[in-house]
Amino acid sequence: MTTSVSTHILDAALGRPAIGLQVTLTLPDGSTKTGKTDADGRARVTDGLGPGIHTLTFATGPWFAAQSRETFYPEVTVSFHLTQDEHHHVALLLSPFAYTTYRGS
Repeated sequence: MTTSVSTHILDAALGRPAIGLQVTLTLPDGSTKTGKTDADGRARVTDGLGPGIHTLTFATGPWFAAQSRETFYPEVTVSFHLTQDEHHHVALLLSPFAYTTYRGS
């Protein structure tokens, strides 16, 4: 099995996927991988991952600004510890003034 990380971002205020939101994954060595969410609000990284503390940074400020919407959070940062060679899913439920994250499947 290959270690991988995915995310699914939902705009909880509108009940829709967060399409085109910039996501940056920072690896334990400080290197980064970037991408944007697809039409379903999903992004996935499958290569170059190993054990250690990883960080997902979601560029929420620019995403809301592009829609002429106000937000309290210019970014959301979630750190997590990968310990096993398996798939890890980090979901984000997002609204302009609140967010929730959890490890999904």
